[in-house]
Amino acid sequence: MPAVLTVDPRSGVPIYQQIVEQIKRSAALGVLQNGEQLPTVKQLALDLTVNPNTVARAYRDLERDGVIETAPGRGSFVKGDGAATATKAAASDVTRRAVETSVREAKAMGLTREDVRRLIDAVLDRWFPEER
Repeated sequence: MPAVLTVDPRSGVPIYQQIVEQIKRSAALGVLQNGEQLPTVKQLALDLTVNPNTVARAYRDLERDGVIETAPGRGSFVKGDGAATATKAAASDVTRRAVETSVREAKAMGLTREDVRRLIDAVLDRWFPEER
């Protein structure tokens, strides 16, 4: 697996969720290819120095979301069939969480809904100028 996963126990985000988001992001960006084998639960737990149950939970969530499939005795693989839909949903999910974090921080700093809307519109105009 070429993608390097890292976890930050102090981030406030559960470790299993960090693993899920990183694998979804890697699949959405094409870093993980369809059919590519993921490390075993035990190996990834050793690599990240986390409890194997944490990795197992992440893999279960990824399988439920249609991002990976697990074959008993063979391992876990990035899902090949229907992966375009799953990776688009995964990219949307990861982006939604990032936007939620940003909006929550803006609100905590005292910005109003309209302030945040103007900021988001400015960012959208910068990154999607052709769609104005």
